[in-house]
Amino acid sequence: MEFEFKEHSSEGTDGSSEELNLNQRFRHAGDLTGEPPTRVFSEIRIKVPWGHIAGKWYGPQNVQPILGMHGWQDNAGTFDMLVPLLSPDVAFLSIDLPGHGLSSRLPDGCYYNSVDNLYVIRLIMKQYKWEKVSLVAHSMSSIIAFVFAAVFPDKVDMIVCIDSLKPHQRPYPAVIRTMETRLDEFLREDERNRSKTEPPSYTYDELLERVYLATFHSVNKDLCKHILARNIQKSGKYPDKFFFCRDRRLKFYNYAIGSQELCVEMAHRITCPHLFIKASQSTYFEDKKNYDEVLEVLLKKSNFEYVAANGTHHLHLNNPEDIIGPINSFIQRFGPAASAAARQKAKEAAESKL
Repeated sequence: MEFEFKEHSSEGTDGSSEELNLNQRFRHAGDLTGEPPTRVFSEIRIKVPWGHIAGKWYGPQNVQPILGMHGWQDNAGTFDMLVPLLSPDVAFLSIDLPGHGLSSRLPDGCYYNSVDNLYVIRLIMKQYKWEKVSLVAHSMSSIIAFVFAAVFPDKVDMIVCIDSLKPHQRPYPAVIRTMETRLDEFLREDERNRSKTEPPSYTYDELLERVYLATFHSVNKDLCKHILARNIQKSGKYPDKFFFCRDRRLKFYNYAIGSQELCVEMAHRITCPHLFIKASQSTYFEDKKNYDEVLEVLLKKSNFEYVAANGTHHLHLNNPEDIIGPINSFIQRFGPAASAAARQKAKEAAESKL
């Protein structure tokens, strides 16, 4: 195999009874199709209080990686086509958020909140003893990166956000109605999880079609395999079938983060270098005036860069060659290596004055 399994642990217990059964779970598309990974990686686990965070570590492991974070109901496979285009000396850790991919689910009865992923970032930073973090994020995680950079401006070297600029705002009546329906549906899925019954199973081709339709054709059909692999498990009932094993409660998670006024305040608080990439064939997911108001604040910052690129919401997966130039340039100037060199230079300059 062209990858290896590694576990990163810290003091304390795992708290999870889950074991990765390689006959039932899949790390990348090639585990199902027989093709090699798009780039050699090490499969890793990071212990957290409720179990573990799984991830794919690409590149050197003796330097701090960029932390890659995926969109809602996707997983670490979202960067399978972009990562091979990064410079070989750039380390990249693409993680599965809780309940996604090969990461542990939250315990029964616990509700998923988008903002809780700030805690996940802090846990990973603590495990690896990173003083600051560099983030490349898509969709839901772009929102998480925006909020994290505003809440912890002194803990971020840079953020690259793909196709979601800020927390989306909806009319208050719609928010209330959504809270009502989502909580009801969440209770139903939580009970299903506890029943331990196997979910509906499908053939591999049927699952590819379901992913394609679920993304509203945002992911090219021939690339859906990269999102699918870490989110499915081999059926115990039907030898030639599989089922979705991401936490079904994720369909009804709480994505609300504050108000438009709070988003504007967050935009003012972000101080790190910030690259935002907007896909031309994607929507704004809210009233565009809210997006424009925050974008206007960010455009006044000297270290904010805006790139408009052709593509769908998943352009980083479909056509990464169209955006890799700005991303590589940004990482070269502001990524972990550049930031560490700048800090060392500043430290030496300060010591020389003593």
